[in-house]
Amino acid sequence: MEKIAVKDLIQYQNQEIDIFLLVTKKEMKEGKNNNTYIRVDFIDNTGPVIGNIWNNALLVMESFEAGDVVKIRAAITHFKDQIQLNIKKIRRAEVSEYDFADFIPKTKKDMNYLTEEFMKYLDSVKDEYLNKLLHLIFDDHEIWAKFSQCPAAKNWHHNYLGGLLEHTLTVVQICDFSSRFYSVKRDELITGAMLHDFGKIFEYTTIPIIEFSDEGRLLGHIMMGDEFIISQAHKINLFPQHLLMKLRHLIISHHGEMEKGAVKVPQTLEAVILHFADNLDAQAKGTSQLIEAATDPKARWTEFDRINNRYIYLK
Repeated sequence: MEKIAVKDLIQYQNQEIDIFLLVTKKEMKEGKNNNTYIRVDFIDNTGPVIGNIWNNALLVMESFEAGDVVKIRAAITHFKDQIQLNIKKIRRAEVSEYDFADFIPKTKKDMNYLTEEFMKYLDSVKDEYLNKLLHLIFDDHEIWAKFSQCPAAKNWHHNYLGGLLEHTLTVVQICDFSSRFYSVKRDELITGAMLHDFGKIFEYTTIPIIEFSDEGRLLGHIMMGDEFIISQAHKINLFPQHLLMKLRHLIISHHGEMEKGAVKVPQTLEAVILHFADNLDAQAKGTSQLIEAATDPKARWTEFDRINNRYIYLK
């Protein structure tokens, strides 16, 4: 069987193909005339694609789950400027039929480069207590393995292996750039940027798909990251409580608004800059991923952005 990737589907428009894909989400929908159908979100390591199952929805709904690799037969269709799958047949794939590595998206950036740049910024922090804290955390090989492979989100941005390191480094770079123009405590800002999303190593699981851990759903990465950093700071003799308070504020306020998950709104210059740096990278990367997913060269608009309630113009 010819191996077909999501990025190549445009070549098979108006054809019927067989393809293996990883299911990331399924939901029952109601169409015209009260007919039910199943919308399925698929992915492989080249990108996402949406499919619809129009016939026998109630029966088929129970035959596979999110996290399954499935074999499908589908017609490649074009709807609202996007390639979609009109699914004729679907079944769970046998383990012998696929290589799971084909379905796990990961950063396209060079991991050695990301690591080297991250460590350069870490070593640029001159405050002895913040430097000790960063080394205590990131010199731990088990922690680094989790941090460097963790995604930065489940859906919107950097939602792939290595995404957290990629996102964190970009936020650090934006904060470093900003420190040239504003009178900030650079060491505190850079440390906060490096640790702002650290709790995501506890918030997400990645096999077989990116999903929230129980602790991630109940507590969230901000609280878990804050608790972990407090525990590490307490291991450092005479770590200044005033400095720890300001570092914690950077972490618990970086979402900007309490309605969006911040424990407190930003109330220091460093916290304001970190919030906007984080949001800039998240929104820019999320938008870039929407654009990259629009594989049809004739498309004028991206898939609908459900988080920001908009389409993105491509031309």
